[in-house]
Amino acid sequence: MMGERIKQARLVAGLTQEALAQRLTAQQQPITKQALSKYELNKSTPPASIIMALAQSLNVAPSYFLADDQITIQWLAFRKHAQLPQAHQDEVKAYSQHVAEQQMWLTSLLYPNPSEHLRFPPSRVVCNEDEAEWTAQELRQIWGLDDHPIESVTQLLEDRGGVVVGISRPVDHFDGLSGWINDHVPLTVTSMAVSPDRLRFNLAHELGHLLLHCDDQDAKMNEKLAHRFAAAFLLPALALKRALGERRQHIEFAELGLLKQRFGISMQAIARRARDVGIIDEATCTRLFKDFSSRGWRKAEPVAFQGNEKPLRLKQMTLRAYAERVITRAQAEQLCPGCLADFPREEVQPMSARELMQRPLAERHAALEAFAEAYAEDYATNEELSEWTSFDDDTWNEDGEDWERDS
Repeated sequence: MMGERIKQARLVAGLTQEALAQRLTAQQQPITKQALSKYELNKSTPPASIIMALAQSLNVAPSYFLADDQITIQWLAFRKHAQLPQAHQDEVKAYSQHVAEQQMWLTSLLYPNPSEHLRFPPSRVVCNEDEAEWTAQELRQIWGLDDHPIESVTQLLEDRGGVVVGISRPVDHFDGLSGWINDHVPLTVTSMAVSPDRLRFNLAHELGHLLLHCDDQDAKMNEKLAHRFAAAFLLPALALKRALGERRQHIEFAELGLLKQRFGISMQAIARRARDVGIIDEATCTRLFKDFSSRGWRKAEPVAFQGNEKPLRLKQMTLRAYAERVITRAQAEQLCPGCLADFPREEVQPMSARELMQRPLAERHAALEAFAEAYAEDYATNEELSEWTSFDDDTWNEDGEDWERDS
């Protein structure tokens, strides 16, 4: 309903009701926070003038408020749930749903059978860390990864049909979130305001929540199982043992740094991983972490991993849809702001009515919108184009011909 769409757009913009009311008032559309609350609760319907002002303030098309929800999301638990204020949780969910809606809509336009691109195994019941480890190993086999490093976790998930949403602006106490779109499409949400290795671990952790069905466990155990899955998915046991050996009494930090650069997982996570697979014992792992603390490396490790974990699927589909003229330039900018910034506006080529009618319906709509968009400025500034001309019968028959017969 309209109220939910107004609230979603407001949260995506990162505004409180009071801040949005002030913005509308500054645009000569005075409104109180209480009135805005009634609109969001569907207790009253905003007039057209308010809808237009809301669209301008929230950078969406007016039709955005009239559209029905295109997707449903079954959310799983937030990480660090207790520390993340409810307002921030709502903001993260609203933005994620907004991006997911765009991506699912483009998928429906570009792929006749979207399910063919979805290659995620079903979730399974997992009761202990060994089962979480085995599930990660099996997923690597299903996806043909063997024991090789994963170049980009984000692009791997997108290539398998999942939706990945990156939260660019910092949100305190937020690492990741996951859920199911329309009960079958996996969605992972992560903060982009962290180091690449931590971002990769967060994505793998959320993937674990999606695939490990462990509702009978408490929240702490669920997190522990997802952590074990993430570490095993990013750094297989066999690969780690080949690098470090079956048993060690001591590991140099330089070794951990090299493995971090190769597998994209933090040095501290590698140390825990070595303990989990039996390469080092608990006492050796404890000594390593004491050394991390004494050197001030717990929050900033001395070796950095350079990776590319930026979601690209939405931009790629937007550019394809625009290139195939399935959507207009304005729609492309609405779906993926800035995606066409480096590309000049193309001249719209004339098209006859016959050519237009031979195109599929979606392309016809896009072509008509492209013409309207291309010539909107001309009609706005040229009085001769913006006014209708009255024609009499003689006008249609200037040459003494019967116009209806000729047409």
